[in-house]
Amino acid sequence: VHGGTSELHFVHLTHFQIFCDLRIMAVKVNTSFKAADLVIEKNKIPRHKPTTDEDFNKLEFGTLFTDHMLVVDWTDTKGWEVPRIVPYGPFFLDPAASVLHYALECFEGMKAYIDKDGHTRLFRPELNFERMSSSMQRLCMPPLPEAEALKCLEKLVLMDKEWIPRRKGFSLYIRPTAIATNIRLGLHEPSAIRFFIVLSPVGPYYKSGFKPVSLYADPKNVRAWAGGCARFKLGSNYAPTMLPGVEAQSKGYSQVLWLYQDCMTEVGAMNMFVFLKNEKGEKELVTANLDEGVILPGITRRSILELARDWKEFVVSERMLSMTEFVSAPKEGRIIEAFGSGTAAIVSPVKNIGYKGVDYAIPCGDKGTAGLLTEKLVDTIMKIQYGDVDSNWSVKI
Repeated sequence: VHGGTSELHFVHLTHFQIFCDLRIMAVKVNTSFKAADLVIEKNKIPRHKPTTDEDFNKLEFGTLFTDHMLVVDWTDTKGWEVPRIVPYGPFFLDPAASVLHYALECFEGMKAYIDKDGHTRLFRPELNFERMSSSMQRLCMPPLPEAEALKCLEKLVLMDKEWIPRRKGFSLYIRPTAIATNIRLGLHEPSAIRFFIVLSPVGPYYKSGFKPVSLYADPKNVRAWAGGCARFKLGSNYAPTMLPGVEAQSKGYSQVLWLYQDCMTEVGAMNMFVFLKNEKGEKELVTANLDEGVILPGITRRSILELARDWKEFVVSERMLSMTEFVSAPKEGRIIEAFGSGTAAIVSPVKNIGYKGVDYAIPCGDKGTAGLLTEKLVDTIMKIQYGDVDSNWSVKI
């Protein structure tokens, strides 16, 4: 436990996980891998990287990948093997691999940036690897050697540095992933896993400025519940959300606003924030708390909370905001703005929320695109990410 509620990210020792730890300790295995042992195989046939305006205009999220990837295997008999940087490409997976049958998979999302002096930067990468290790242990995988994994990532990113677009708003998306590769049908704790990282150049989430989204507050489908796995970044948390998302779009909405016991939790795959005047007349920024375990402890979410508390301009609360409380605020003119937060967009402004047949309009600033707080948060975080202001959140590699 690191302190305040916003940092209660990774406390999750259950009897099941303790059993997994004991199983791993029962045999003599390598409990870590070392970046110093990294084996590098360079790609002899470089892939086409975007260089022209046309290339960058066509760039779609997660469709183009760099020349290399990091791969580290683990087995319960040997432990972690030597980390390898190899040419990007498919790898063999047996049809009976556990990941294909029981969704034993977790991942992260983070980015690398080029600053004005040509240096490469990562944004709070230690938090991503801390959360990655937490997710892995929830699946009874071994803990990730976080510091060594970060060193390996830095070498991978520097090898493919030329893939990072030198344009404002562009970046290199980083996708660390762990999958169970053991060949066995039947639900068992993983005896073999593969940890790997791929890189993908990406453009701005909003290519021509903010585009506020409309949300459907879904009273039927539930994404997460207390005692579940929402606090971990598991692939199995995302697949079931697609059908409700399609249904929301068929109703004319952009995304689903997920509810738990009639309280706001997340929007699509992002954390949800509402900025309002509370019943005391105070300006208050509200996001769901982590105590219930029904939301992901987002890195962007945490950064927004820490910035807002440092500014001391309004009340900052981590609490469950009920739809009953919310619907009264627009009627009384107390909603200031609302937005989702995540790695891809930083923040995504919300223009209205549909709930039980009624659409509740949310202000989006004078231009109808984003509120003042939304714009301030994006500007502040981007300046940190691109090294325009000094911050220990931005790690130069």
